[in-house]
Amino acid sequence: MTATVPETDAGTDTTRTPADFWFDPLCPWAWMTSRWMLEVEKVRPVDVRWHAMSLAVLNEDKLDTLPEEYATFLRDAWGPIRVVVAAQQKHGEEYVGRLYTALGTRFHNQGLPKTRETIVAALEEVGLPADLADYADSDAYDTELRASHKEGIDKVGQEVGTPVIAVPGDDGEQIAFFGPVVTPTPRGADAAKLWDGTLMVASIPGFYEIKRTRTQGPIFD
Repeated sequence: MTATVPETDAGTDTTRTPADFWFDPLCPWAWMTSRWMLEVEKVRPVDVRWHAMSLAVLNEDKLDTLPEEYATFLRDAWGPIRVVVAAQQKHGEEYVGRLYTALGTRFHNQGLPKTRETIVAALEEVGLPADLADYADSDAYDTELRASHKEGIDKVGQEVGTPVIAVPGDDGEQIAFFGPVVTPTPRGADAAKLWDGTLMVASIPGFYEIKRTRTQGPIFD
């Protein structure tokens, strides 16, 4: 099975490839990968479809065994993703990626706190009502959040996190993978090169992992 890897750039191919992307707004590495995917849309005929997943859901059964700092991070992770899912359910899919960008820019690039005030500012930027921030402390749409999370994580297994990306292969079956984990955001030709290479290795049956030690943290630009 091989992935559909267009040889042309985004402006010369009329066949668009859907790329499903599962994210948690609090994960800085998912944020880096998501900004790369926006670059990929410019240089390959790819359309990103955004979906919610949750590091809090992924790790909820391990909370008592995790370092306190990470456990606190996971408790804080419920609020923003709940707001994203509430926006999706009440106002439509088209707001998911836009709200993710507004939240992620504030959380990661600007280093703002994960507070109601920050969430409200992100909502207002994309034209959504401020009272959606109330859902940060509500489980009203947790069923939908868990379903979206399960859809993404079931494609790659429980041993990974966010992001998860899935694209159609030549046979119509999805090729799914965690990552790539990269910093800074590849742009232009580098974005295309990473996309093509990632799909090439991910399409090989039985291929599981390439990895090396991280020597720097996310570089937000």
